[in-house]
Amino acid sequence: MSLQIQMIGTGSAFSKKYYNNNALVYSNGFKLLVDCGSTAPRALHELKVPMDDIDGILITHIHADHVGGLEEFAFRFKYTYQKQIKLFVPAPLLDSLWNHSLRGGLENPSEGLHGLNDYFQVIALRDTTPIQLFPGLRVQLIATVHIPGKPSFALLFNDKVFYSSDTVFDYSLLVRLYETRQCEYFLHDCQLTSPGLVHASLDDLLTLPESVQQQLLLMHYDDTKDSYMGRTGNMNFIEQHRLYDFP
Repeated sequence: MSLQIQMIGTGSAFSKKYYNNNALVYSNGFKLLVDCGSTAPRALHELKVPMDDIDGILITHIHADHVGGLEEFAFRFKYTYQKQIKLFVPAPLLDSLWNHSLRGGLENPSEGLHGLNDYFQVIALRDTTPIQLFPGLRVQLIATVHIPGKPSFALLFNDKVFYSSDTVFDYSLLVRLYETRQCEYFLHDCQLTSPGLVHASLDDLLTLPESVQQQLLLMHYDDTKDSYMGRTGNMNFIEQHRLYDFP
């Protein structure tokens, strides 16, 4: 089945020029938002994508540039649209997502609002084997290292599109996905300067075989991206708002 991905933002957590690194995934009429950072509601508004056109949200970890827009989604769906949107959450993130990120703004005992399930149709992802989110759209969670001691996940869509979210560089994982799993496309976060302490640095990614680099699009970059044009080997920067086809 064909897959399309549109980055509603491509910037690093502190970028002022680009929005948070969040994506819309389209498959057979299903529209999935991958991560919902603080800038996601504004980015969707500028793209003329109403919130209630989105069928589900998938969260990869709980930094604000990946979950900071969930409060607005919760309130909009609760009080404006009066329905629940599907919220796909890796099980290890569930407690922290509510208690450490959203509870302060969303808990309202006077209305009986005490947890994520009062706002969202929460679907806990408890396995690392491929899971069908919607007919024609499968995802596999891949545990990654981003912040030591805090769970984070990359995503493999339909066995062919790897989406790193935020992770340190893992040469063996990327090469294994390409050589053994026949993964065809890689969307990878890229810290333009070294060392890459919590992200993959450009220098790290340039050590990949050319065959992998040719299939790799760089995302989560900072505002100095333009000065790195022509310095990314066989890799290209993914463009904000462009719709990419992954047949």
